[in-house]
Amino acid sequence: MPAPGVCMNIISQRHRKDGCGTPNNPEKFLNQDYKQLKDFCLISGMRYIDDMFPPDSRSIGQGLLSPSNMAQVKWLRPWKIVPNASFVVDGVSRFDFGQGLVGNCWFLASIGSLTFQTNILNQVVPLEQTFDDEYCGLFHFRFWRFGRWIDVIIDDKLPTINGKLIFVHSKDPTEFWPALMEKAYAKVCGSYADMNAGTPAEALVDFTGGVHMCVQLSNPPADLWELMCRAGLSKSLMSCGTPQGETDANTVLPNGLVQGHAYTVTGVKHMKSRGETVQLVRLWNPWGKREWNGDWSDESPLWKTVSTEDREVCLSVCDDGEFWMTLQDFCKNYSDLDICSSNPDFLEEGSACNWKTSFYEGRWVAGTTAGGCMNNLESFWTNPQYRVQVEKINSKCAVNQGEKNMLVSLMQKPDKRNRRLVQNLHIGFSIFEVTGENKAQRGKFPALFFKRNKPVAQSKTFLNAREVMEFVTLKPGEYLIVPSTYNPNETASFLLTIISKAETHVHESSGVYPQESEQTKKPRPEKDSKDEEKKITLFRQFSDKYEEVDAEKLQMILNDSILKGDLKSGGFSTDACRSMVALMDTSVTGKLNSEEFVRLWKKVGKYKDIFYKCDVSQTGTLSLKELRNAIIAAGRGISDDILNVIALRYGASSGHITLENFISLILRFDCMAQIYKQLSNGNIMTLREPEWMYISMYT
Repeated sequence: MPAPGVCMNIISQRHRKDGCGTPNNPEKFLNQDYKQLKDFCLISGMRYIDDMFPPDSRSIGQGLLSPSNMAQVKWLRPWKIVPNASFVVDGVSRFDFGQGLVGNCWFLASIGSLTFQTNILNQVVPLEQTFDDEYCGLFHFRFWRFGRWIDVIIDDKLPTINGKLIFVHSKDPTEFWPALMEKAYAKVCGSYADMNAGTPAEALVDFTGGVHMCVQLSNPPADLWELMCRAGLSKSLMSCGTPQGETDANTVLPNGLVQGHAYTVTGVKHMKSRGETVQLVRLWNPWGKREWNGDWSDESPLWKTVSTEDREVCLSVCDDGEFWMTLQDFCKNYSDLDICSSNPDFLEEGSACNWKTSFYEGRWVAGTTAGGCMNNLESFWTNPQYRVQVEKINSKCAVNQGEKNMLVSLMQKPDKRNRRLVQNLHIGFSIFEVTGENKAQRGKFPALFFKRNKPVAQSKTFLNAREVMEFVTLKPGEYLIVPSTYNPNETASFLLTIISKAETHVHESSGVYPQESEQTKKPRPEKDSKDEEKKITLFRQFSDKYEEVDAEKLQMILNDSILKGDLKSGGFSTDACRSMVALMDTSVTGKLNSEEFVRLWKKVGKYKDIFYKCDVSQTGTLSLKELRNAIIAAGRGISDDILNVIALRYGASSGHITLENFISLILRFDCMAQIYKQLSNGNIMTLREPEWMYISMYT
């Protein structure tokens, strides 16, 4: 039985703090351990079959193949397809492979870029894998996914029809690294069908875990050529796409280009032609054929106007999918350019800075932490907030540097296992400067701060894309970054990435804390003896001969006497009352004595008053926004993470909290905080297994 999600989240956070999820120590995807599985297969003499991505129709997915084709599919290991199967033949090249039936040109275009950068390729594709020594049908690949590197394990059974691979295939039929890599990425996406349609940027980022920049070629920057040259020198990956036509079909235009298609940028070079310098871009079609036939194409007479040396180095007259065109034709015929690199050095010329990268995971939850954009000022403050201290750039780094000193990226993380089911929300972020008295703010900044202060930087627009990013200028000082969805009450997880020239210190500013007031400083009132006697009299009407009440009696007292007329949903359940008894039972008898009962009654009365005070909508329930205020009114600070799990655990399907559930949750919240205070040193709590089980199974 797998551990609950809250447990797995804590484990995952601890692993990341310990360095898990790095290129050298990737996380085990779906908790599959490559070394353990390989050792087991070798010792037992088995060929590995992956039950997490089985060789059947489920892994191909829906809608990709016709029923008749699906019926013909056979999953074969490479050595059953060809007699002399190899992982790699004569090195790795963009010309090794061609696209199959799945519409994943975006993925293959990115692989084409990957083949140019050996260091990145070796990180993604462990090239020591073979079909020779220690072969057991098990292979693995590494991808970056939303802030962490993962190690993905597959078996080598590949889908075929009539003995031929139906998806990506190598030009050399004995080479299988492209088909196996495609299968590993299909596993990450959920199926082969889930790889259908996408943008190169998605795969480029997943291959590098690096900095992504998208250039709209309809309005390119003035230094586009210099940017592309720097990207090439800094070993960046580059891909681009043509505009979509009137239909989703990949129509081949008269000029040889394919509509709605992804290409790889494989080089940039300037040459002398007729005494003038021409700026040329080399591109590759992942189909492995179909080339541009305009100026500077393979058959263009313009190649006769350059030096023999340039012609011999650059020109290859064959239909291999690769061709040259001018920068002007590139901007005219392509819609966007994606550049991805492990560092942002390509963004500036002659950079002397050591860029620093930090990642922060967060979540928008409808009703609690999904406040929408600044059009919704009353709720915008509830979004996750991150305080950033930007230090002064050192003098060496500051010399000859551009104005931009921080790259902020916001990426939404899928909650669905299958890529095709993911619906991207419109996302963006705003950056505010924190000055003066606001620097003393503890926890979340309230709505008033955002009404009085305008952003000093922000994403240009809210996009329904996997990632939005902005290169910004921030002078030394303190700032607040607020990521948000465009509409309020939309639930999604996200990854915030901050890459900065200057030293930066970032922490999440998610907690909301009660403000100390004169009222809270007042001494507690003396006990009202008549009120105490009234409570004890009621207690004795239900107590046993030992003057104790159990959960069933407590249920009757609460539902029929103390809270009669206040309860909207049937009153407290027996299980809820058992929990209350356990939390208030100092003698561990499973019952409450008169003193414990009176103490519980006072708490119930206090929490009831808070409930009605915070129910400003007067619905008889608390919205999740009102719940936050109620917890603060009870004297407890609360972080976004805890508020979100409380909403999941105690909220109704509508997201509202009844009086019964509020009393139950705030009583538990208060008691668990007291347990931690008693058993911890203020920072860490250590329990032996019997102690942990003793507390958790009773309270």
